[in-house]
Parts: sequence; C-alpha cells; structure tokens
Amino acid sequence: MTATQTPKPKPGERERRSLVLPVESRADGERMTVAGYAANFGDVTTIAGVFEECIAPGAFARSLRSDDIRAFYDHDTAHVLGRNRAGTLRISEDAKGLAVEIDLPDTTVGRDVRTLIARGDVSGMSFGFEAIGEEWDFSRAMPRRTLTDLNLFEVSIVSIPAYAGTSIALRSLASARGTETRSHGLITRLRMKIGLDLTRRS
Repeated sequence: MTATQTPKPKPGERERRSLVLPVESRADGERMTVAGYAANFGDVTTIAGVFEECIAPGAFARSLRSDDIRAFYDHDTAHVLGRNRAGTLRISEDAKGLAVEIDLPDTTVGRDVRTLIARGDVSGMSFGFEAIGEEWDFSRAMPRRTLTDLNLFEVSIVSIPAYAGTSIALRSLASARGTETRSHGLITRLRMKIGLDLTRRS
C-alpha cells in the first residue's frame, strides 16, 4: 500500500506512550500518594525506527480542562487507582511535562501498587491518548512528529513501560507524507507551467 493510499487514523483511535522515570511515594497518615511524570515536553523519542516524536508544551491543556480522566495500574480498566473528577487523581502541566499525583485507594490493587513502588519494582508511568493536533517535519533525516493537541484518556503506573498504537502513528506519517508529496507535485507542475508560459511569451 503506498503512502497516498494509507488511511488516516480514525477518530478515537488510541495510542500509548511511556516514560521511564522514578515514581515517588509519600505517606500522609493513612493516605499514600504517588507522584511522577507521564510525559516530558520536548524530549525526542524514536518510534519503530521510522520517525521521531515529541510533545509540545500545552498539548494536554485543553483535555485537562474538560475530560474525565482515570488512573490505572498497567492500563487495566479493572485496576482503577484514581479519577480526576473525584479528586483522587491530580494532573497538571508544568515547565517539565505532564505531572501526575494519585491518592492510592485502600484496595487490593492499591496496596499492591504501594508495595511494588516501595520495592522499586515499578519503573515508570504511561498515558493513553488520541492525537487531535500534530505537525510533521520532513526536512530532517528522520521525519519528526510533534504532538500539539491531545485527548488524554488515562494515565497508568506501569511495571514494564511500552509503546502501543505505533501502527496508528505510522498511518498518520503515511498520510502526512502523502499530503506533502501531492503538495510538492502540485508546486512542481505549477513551476513547469509558469516556465512554459514565460518561454512562450519570450
């Protein structure tokens, strides 16, 4: 299938990105709060060896103002750790990236996560999203995708950080590359036509 034939990602298709950074914990009486970053602004990551990707500051801002977002363990919807509308999940953008705080529940999974963090078994955070706004730069040796506006569905404390939804991103790359190819072809044809007109006039 050629780039121009590759379908664009469908609305609602979700991708995941992970960040391997320490997840901190602190106790306040009986409450255990974990904190960390699910994303860093400006960090460039190579996806599938095909393109680079980074997240622009402000990419989460719109979603944070309006969306119902939950925290899970390992992206498992049966393992709910918090929710922003309940106040047990607090997410914000700062100069570094997407900052996350979760008040762990007094449930089996909540206590398990607390123990795993204390033991150092948890290696990072991850987030699930849909790309609403993105920019592609094909002037580089490897194309770069900059995510500018995201629907944030969930954040997760993860045991093994991994990337998911890469095929969605690759379809977006193919679609953008196809658009650029068509635009370049149009410009080339226009230049040829202008050159031909000038030759006829001279």
